[in-house]
Amino acid sequence: MADDKDNLDPMENGQDDALQDVLPVSGMYENWFLDYASYVILERAVPSIVDGFKPVQRRIMHAMRDMDDGRFHKVANIIGQTMQYHPHGDASIGDAIVNMGQKNLLIETQGNWGDIRTGDSAAAPRYIEARLSKFALDVVFNSQTTEWQLSYDGRKKEPVNLPVKFPLLLAQGAEGIAVGLSTKILPHNFCELLQASIDLLKGKKVNVLPDFPTGGTADFSDYNEGLRGGKVRVRARIEELDKKTLIIKDIPFSTTTTSLIDSILKANDKGKIKVKKVIDNTARDVEIEVHISAGQSPDVVIDALYAFTDCEVSISPNACVIIEDKPRFISVNEILGICNDQTVDLLTRELEIRRGELLEKILFSSLEKIFIENRIYRDIEECETWEAVLETIDKGLDPFKPQFYREITQDDIIRLTEIKIKRISKFDSFKADELMKKLQDELEQVEYNLANITEFAITYYKNLLEKYGKGRERKTEIKAFDTIQATVVAANNQKLYVNYKEGFLGYGLKKGEQVEMVCECSDLDDIIVFRADGIMIVTRIQEKVFVGKNILYADVFLRGDDRTVYNMVYLDGKTGRSMAKRFQVGGVTRDREYDLTKGHKGSKMLYFAARPNGESEIVTVKLTSGCKARIKVFDFDFDDLDIKGRGAGGNILTKYPVRNITFKRLGESSLGGIDIWYDGAVGRLNTEERGKKLGTFLGDDSILVLFKDGNYELTTYELTNRYEPDKILFIDKFSPDKVVSAVYYDGAQKTHFVKRFKVETTTIGKKFNFISEARGSYLVVASTDKEPQVELELKEGRSKETVVYDIDMLIDVRGWKAVGNKLNPDKKIVNVRLLASKPENDMDGKDSRGDEGSDEGGEDPDKEQMGLF
Repeated sequence: MADDKDNLDPMENGQDDALQDVLPVSGMYENWFLDYASYVILERAVPSIVDGFKPVQRRIMHAMRDMDDGRFHKVANIIGQTMQYHPHGDASIGDAIVNMGQKNLLIETQGNWGDIRTGDSAAAPRYIEARLSKFALDVVFNSQTTEWQLSYDGRKKEPVNLPVKFPLLLAQGAEGIAVGLSTKILPHNFCELLQASIDLLKGKKVNVLPDFPTGGTADFSDYNEGLRGGKVRVRARIEELDKKTLIIKDIPFSTTTTSLIDSILKANDKGKIKVKKVIDNTARDVEIEVHISAGQSPDVVIDALYAFTDCEVSISPNACVIIEDKPRFISVNEILGICNDQTVDLLTRELEIRRGELLEKILFSSLEKIFIENRIYRDIEECETWEAVLETIDKGLDPFKPQFYREITQDDIIRLTEIKIKRISKFDSFKADELMKKLQDELEQVEYNLANITEFAITYYKNLLEKYGKGRERKTEIKAFDTIQATVVAANNQKLYVNYKEGFLGYGLKKGEQVEMVCECSDLDDIIVFRADGIMIVTRIQEKVFVGKNILYADVFLRGDDRTVYNMVYLDGKTGRSMAKRFQVGGVTRDREYDLTKGHKGSKMLYFAARPNGESEIVTVKLTSGCKARIKVFDFDFDDLDIKGRGAGGNILTKYPVRNITFKRLGESSLGGIDIWYDGAVGRLNTEERGKKLGTFLGDDSILVLFKDGNYELTTYELTNRYEPDKILFIDKFSPDKVVSAVYYDGAQKTHFVKRFKVETTTIGKKFNFISEARGSYLVVASTDKEPQVELELKEGRSKETVVYDIDMLIDVRGWKAVGNKLNPDKKIVNVRLLASKPENDMDGKDSRGDEGSDEGGEDPDKEQMGLF
């Protein structure tokens, strides 16, 4: 065996060694994938924190700076120039240029660059032109503070990062998908970013919020500083043109007019909303007309548009940036802080460079003056060699060297030899001193700025704000949104049919002998069912579903309904007693059967009724003729029972057998009226005690709304009503006996009027103008107090005085169309305030005082009502 081993082929040993060096395929894939992922993250998809650019954007900016001559260049030419630095195709570069150009910050555009609102694409690169904006030239470039590297082919130099002195990343926003991660940084307002940067330098805490170029309104309550897990709700701005037409003015960010209209048409096709037609009139401004179907409430349709279409979208930010060659997830406020520090650092470096330049200029100017005034240039006439010339000049400068900030080098001396005779002959000592003084003054200013770099940075930001801030005001309105229940605003696109005997229900049943239509409903609704065996079940509406035989009652189930009360009598199978109960249905589990009796065998329903407003009722109970009871027919009032939960056993109605129970008379609501509050933050009514309590409502009660433009309107107290808080001056429960006292400004006569009137109209949902219709007229203050008072601030010349009037003493109650009386016409009124009055103890226990108004920045009405004025 030993001989065999000794005689092994050496080639075979070599093959074994080679096999040991082979890398498994799995290992290669692992390394290659990591390399690829790193490349995509660092070089393509995620922006750098240093300048806010992705590589392609940085290379575009660098190429455009190389080409910049103040004139526009064809985008096709810019793409070609950029390809010297960017190792990818022309399409990716062209798309990036268009994207940057549409943001209207760094690139000035010419030609058809598309429209982010409509989704129209830009024209071909050979047809459109671009150049760097003045802002970009001011804040993005500085070759002296730029770190350079070789381009991908080694032929050119390109910047590692551009020295951007502005939070550009937050201003433009960024979005990209890499391998294993993504980034989504929303755009922020230019002016707000500069102001926030100033506040940071002053040591204040800041919280910047996005601002979208498409406008609209947004709720940033869950923004979470742009971190993962946050959410921004963005809504289109929808206005009611009339009762049949809605106008969409702004669209949510990330949508287009085309996609929004498509979403409306799809929702209409599915029956979620009911519209006749949608017309796109978008030109310079977005304008989409939505014509709603007859019988549809505009308020409900607006809510449905938000609930079922792209009129409301939810955007999930995910701030990821490259910091020191690694992706990091940080908040937008942290990004702003880092950008701020970088700007201060860049400004410091620029000042230090400028200081060095000034020192060199002052040094050489001094050398030049010494060289000429001391006629050192004459001493070199006798020199025969170059070395002797340099030595002679150096020797002549020896007495003056201590005054310089650094040693005099041979290069400095050589520069002196290059001064032309013409310059020496025309040398003016006075002008030289003046120049040196200017340089010295500038040097002192630079030194001061370096010593006070924070103050200098604040001034820098203020200059940017003043120079470029005009026209860049916030476009997106910040609002708190209400939560819209889809089931509440969904259009009734189906009909509920019920087969009571066989136990089937749904919108797919055919109406026949045993099938009845109960009501209209939507395909999002739940249905509540009560059976004769005492079982209740809630199920989702379907085309056809079996819920159990002998259905007594079926209807749409409203979750959270605290008004509907069910009156019921059932036979207890164990004791033979008839039990009566009143109950409400709160939270339930869908498709679970709930037994409303005591659960004994043989139990069954004897009487059942659903009362939508908690009404009690009186029923007639008839006992069997063979029972031992003396009185076999009697009335029972459900009002004698307390309203309890569905699991309650109930009270004994009778221990004798019951033949039948019939309805006799409906009683009053046991629940009383419903308390309604108005939330001025979102312009909605609620029952959750948010905002101002309007009162307790019942039946045909209504709400009185007085608008700043001088109109009043009566509305219902439906919770689906929508109000625009910025247009409302006064809102409260309407009482026809209350007198409205108002002060308004007449735009035609340029004076104030006072009037008192009762609302005589009863039309719901129609506005009536009760002040002058002249242009510039508006309502100043309004109240329904019995004895309202106003405080007027009057001005005559330079003197001012304040007077208080009882409005009820100034004018009698007249019709709502009356003009009223002039209010102190002899002096100029500069301010009108409604004074606090003692709350009236009306039936709701509410003060019916209106909101305060003023001509020129009146006081805070909330403080006034608290007695601070």
